[in-house]
Amino acid sequence: MAFLDHVLQAPAYGWKDKEGNLIIPGSGQIIREFFSRLNILHNRKNWLPFFSWFKVCCLVPFFFVFIFYHFSVWMLLAAFLYSMIIMGTHGTIWYHRYCTHVSYRFRNRFWRFVTQNLTISVIPEEIYVISHHVHHAKSDKPGDPYNAQAGFLYCFLADVNHQPIATDLDESDYRKVKILMKHTGIKANNYKQYLRWGSYVNPARAVLAWLLNWGFWYFAFYLLGGHALACTLFGAAGFWAIGVRTFNYEGHGKGKDKQRNGIDYNRKDMSVNQLWPGLVAGEWHNNHHLFPKSARSGFKPWQIDLAWYYIKSMSVIGAITTYHDAKKQFYEEYYHPYILSRAAHKRSLV
Repeated sequence: MAFLDHVLQAPAYGWKDKEGNLIIPGSGQIIREFFSRLNILHNRKNWLPFFSWFKVCCLVPFFFVFIFYHFSVWMLLAAFLYSMIIMGTHGTIWYHRYCTHVSYRFRNRFWRFVTQNLTISVIPEEIYVISHHVHHAKSDKPGDPYNAQAGFLYCFLADVNHQPIATDLDESDYRKVKILMKHTGIKANNYKQYLRWGSYVNPARAVLAWLLNWGFWYFAFYLLGGHALACTLFGAAGFWAIGVRTFNYEGHGKGKDKQRNGIDYNRKDMSVNQLWPGLVAGEWHNNHHLFPKSARSGFKPWQIDLAWYYIKSMSVIGAITTYHDAKKQFYEEYYHPYILSRAAHKRSLV
């Protein structure tokens, strides 16, 4: 089997049937799998999915404190900016364009560390990165960990049900996981530790990094605006953490062909360019599937790309040494041929 065929822990209901068709589990199956995968008492190798959702649960009380004790127009605006724009853009910058696709390179570890911790830490890198490589290799096909054709819940709970790495990889395959993760700066378990914990990252290091990140940001927000601002922004991070789990379902047309001529140029899968994710996070998803290793996804003038603006600005000050920008290639290979073909079609109708 190819590495990407088995690097993820398959759900109990499987990826595909004997004929190779996508298995679409019922809601009950998905929910049972979800809680089974969170059960750390049954299997300590479930610790990372549990830890990921534990952090989300820790953010929920902050959200209610904001709603019931600190709600105001200004705090609502701060929550909107932090959750929709800052958290969203950081997700694109760090998890998507760097950790997964290495579309740019940092000058040193300092700038990588700064970028990693620009916001409140929520998502474990290994859950995102390895599964996203599989997503691109199998986009909208059986084995895609968030295949929109299997429904909303299939995508929403994918970080637990479909995205964690397999816990029984042989040493050769685990080395491949380490290669895919090495540039992120997350220190790897050795193979013996991996067999014990079922993860690339060590639990002690993950918990320490989480506590330091949250402690720093709560203190920073407190200095800026007291407990009111700190609770508001931590609550906003929780809102983003839940909302971002809906993205891949929406970003692949809810499992239906919603691509539009002149807007979505990649026709190898169901990815679509959406205005809102594009504007607030630079996530022009169809463009990204065209050129996954590009540090820029907003190719057209109206496609605002805040993640690209950060990357470009960091390159100007020397914090980022190299990056790949596919804008010119997009125009040459897709946009200009489309315009020419449309003009030729119009002339043929005259």
